[in-house]
Amino acid sequence: MFLGTYQNTIDNKNRMIVPAKFRDQLGGKCMLTKGFDECLYIYTMQDFEEMAAKLAGLPQSDADFREFIRDFFGNSVLCELDSQGRILIPQNLRDYAHITKDLVTTGAMNKVEIWSAETREEFDMAGKMKDSNFTDKLREFSI
Repeated sequence: MFLGTYQNTIDNKNRMIVPAKFRDQLGGKCMLTKGFDECLYIYTMQDFEEMAAKLAGLPQSDADFREFIRDFFGNSVLCELDSQGRILIPQNLRDYAHITKDLVTTGAMNKVEIWSAETREEFDMAGKMKDSNFTDKLREFSI
């Protein structure tokens, strides 16, 4: 399980250092793709394959699902961590997540989220945790 939040940056060669606590779980290879809310997701190979299996079960006759599958897989890249624990973030993914320099890397259960620091600040969940509609949704799931 991925836990914790780390501040880091992208270097001039568009690489980021994956936090050491996450590197061990990734095992040297990972999949990088678009996430929801204008962030990027890093999956272990196993978790990516499990996600692929779930998506394979979606009805291909549904245009929304087809579009999501194209976007998700079309923007996924296999990453190998270099000897310093870095991965390259391609231009299309940097553009999607508005990444220029400062990053926030967050553990999110079965994946790692990569945010531009500015976008993460705007999206901060602190306000959401106080919203009664949101807490009512959590209660529906016994949380």
